[in-house]
Amino acid sequence: MDAYYYLIAGLPDISLEDGKLSYTVDSFKSEIYPELSDKDKKIVDLFYLKFDNDNLLHLLKDKDYTIKTPGVFTADDLLTLIDTVKEGDVPDKKYPSYFCKFISEYFTLSPEDEYRANDILASDYYSYAMKSRNKFVSSWFEFNLNINNIQAAISARKYKLDVASAIVGHTDVCELLRTSNARDFGLGETLTYLENIQRISEIDDLVEREKKIDQLKWDWLDTESFFNYFTVERLFVFLLQLEMIERWISLDKDKGYELFRAMIKALKDDVQIPEEFRN
Repeated sequence: MDAYYYLIAGLPDISLEDGKLSYTVDSFKSEIYPELSDKDKKIVDLFYLKFDNDNLLHLLKDKDYTIKTPGVFTADDLLTLIDTVKEGDVPDKKYPSYFCKFISEYFTLSPEDEYRANDILASDYYSYAMKSRNKFVSSWFEFNLNINNIQAAISARKYKLDVASAIVGHTDVCELLRTSNARDFGLGETLTYLENIQRISEIDDLVEREKKIDQLKWDWLDTESFFNYFTVERLFVFLLQLEMIERWISLDKDKGYELFRAMIKALKDDVQIPEEFRN
């Protein structure tokens, strides 16, 4: 297991410029990502693949689409893959397997079913990420999927919509959310955080509700990564929390800035470089 003592200890201080953080998810990609081992890059790639998902969907609809947020692959990479799959050739192994599966399925969708493309791709993405050999990362994607689906199921019930069609994925939890008529979807004893999500869903203010969900995710990340001091899991958590703070800053600059500074300080306070790695 690779350890990143100096990388974590050297996380930069931040400054506020034009209402935005000088250190961002993009900064992480350009400054920290290159320092990771190839194995750990594959783990962090699971985060950035969600941007590729969005780019892939746009490029399937418009090959001239200009990518706004880059993921792991360039527009040319994705267009090459689309052409390869369309022509029935064998794609390069650098692409995640679910890309090819989704592109093939996309070409079979009728115009009336194209609205399902986003959910199909999201389902494939989560299925792929939850198969990660890194237990922490796999658990994170399962946790995140559950939160999203529980919120969708509660909302569908509230507005008397079809719950089954609102659920993404094919896990046991997904199936219970689709089929159970119980208030807790039959998950009360399985998911300790279900009741918390139900309480949050009752908050009328959308911004406040989103912050509560982010706090729930933040707390899970802190708890589950507690013993991961210098490993890629710690950096993965930093990246996820950084993304959350960027969203908070767009809602509340002062609060977002304060939280970001607190996160950086906590990370640095936790790091004590072993004697054998010091000069």
